[in-house]
Amino acid sequence: MLTGLFEPVHLIVILLIVMLVFGAKKLPEIGSGMGKAISNFKRSIKETPEQSDHDDKLESKK
Repeated sequence: MLTGLFEPVHLIVILLIVMLVFGAKKLPEIGSGMGKAISNFKRSIKETPEQSDHDDKLESKK
């Protein structure tokens, strides 16, 4: 059903549409924001509940 969905031609068309909507100057900011969001998401998945509770207590003391 989804075979061939992400072929290079499709990705180029998607990139062109994104450039038209957001502009070329905003693309680095969007990419940086998405990278930070993904890394924060991965870090939060790896954390155990005890670590996040400990981190929350440390942040509340600041």
